[in-house]
Amino acid sequence: MARPAESSPGPAASGNGESEPLRQRLIGVRSRSEALIEGLEPEDLCLQGMADASPAKWHLGHTGWFFETFLLEPHLPGWEPADRRWGFLFNSYYDAVGARHPRPQRGLLTRPPIAAVLAWRQRIDRGLHDLLDQLENLTPAEAAPLLALIELGLQHEQQHQELLLMDLLDGFSRNPLEPAYRQGPGSPESLYEQACGQGNPVNWLSHPGGLVEIGQAPGAFHFDNEAPQHREWLEPFAIADRLVTNADYASFIADGGYRRPDLWMSEGWAVAQARGWESPRYWRGEEEFTLAGRQPRQARAPVRHLSWFEADAFARWAGARLPSEAEWETAAATGSLTEVFGLLWQWTGSPYRPYPGFSPAPGAVGEYNGKFMTSQFVLRGSCFLTPAGHARLTYRNFFPPASRWMAAGLRLARTQP
Repeated sequence: MARPAESSPGPAASGNGESEPLRQRLIGVRSRSEALIEGLEPEDLCLQGMADASPAKWHLGHTGWFFETFLLEPHLPGWEPADRRWGFLFNSYYDAVGARHPRPQRGLLTRPPIAAVLAWRQRIDRGLHDLLDQLENLTPAEAAPLLALIELGLQHEQQHQELLLMDLLDGFSRNPLEPAYRQGPGSPESLYEQACGQGNPVNWLSHPGGLVEIGQAPGAFHFDNEAPQHREWLEPFAIADRLVTNADYASFIADGGYRRPDLWMSEGWAVAQARGWESPRYWRGEEEFTLAGRQPRQARAPVRHLSWFEADAFARWAGARLPSEAEWETAAATGSLTEVFGLLWQWTGSPYRPYPGFSPAPGAVGEYNGKFMTSQFVLRGSCFLTPAGHARLTYRNFFPPASRWMAAGLRLARTQP
């Protein structure tokens, strides 16, 4: 999310809702996780730069553990789990499942070696295919809960693919050698550059407000925190058609944005002073550190790696505010906003709280979301590290307000008279 860095939203409220056969999705999603570590050194896979991040090896182990714990062990006859101690290592926050290794110490887990983790993952894949074979002999009603749980596991793994890269960026940024993850066509940074707009002047889009409906309706896959669909009342508002750029944010800094307590929430000001914040997380003078290493900072590109406190202070300096998540979803649904998906997660002014009528799923998977609905803020959209097909209009990401290693930016809103 504090929000567990290892995952955010929660269990499916319905079946998989995917057009691609689930078996093919299983192959594609699981193989992508392993493709993400190609070219990395063994030392890179144990890198944990801070307590909120996790090593790449841990992400690979945890996503395998999820399938073994919630699907294979209880539902595949004859399944022999891995070393029972591994469950202690790779459990994230499921208290109903059992105790776990302290999160800040995941970088100390040199064992099991990566070869053993990858072999375990391959055995889990074979088990999942065996389970799918067995489900073909069940009625649709009997198979549906397990198919939905497999889909949840795949969506969960896609979350970890994004987190693996964000956590790796944090770790690499702490190395004086400033190593690059990948460069060139197809690399994460090239995808980011392709998704960036032109930094044109902001166009303010007005909305009359009124009674709107947000949240996910039953049918397609969604995490439990996206439902139930419900109505909210909005006062008239305007929202910026694009994200705030590096040039915009540089003006905030030049005007003393990090030296003016009147712009900041009290807690945010205290955090910024204690941690010595003077610019976004990865700025390096006129450059910024990225997964492609140190790169020239592009003035037109959206500013990224901001905390909620920084986004809120900038909005106040700009004579605006952060949109509520209901405003964001309502405006994004019109198709008139740019830079909505595939660029940066966008902070909203909405605390992360349950929707009216929310109820967590029974059992251990009910811990996925509901117990984190406090002391955090909602982000909407998706980012350039989000796997293809994983984003949707109703997706609710969430982090504590001081977090800023994620690929997060902001879009401004204003209340209309």
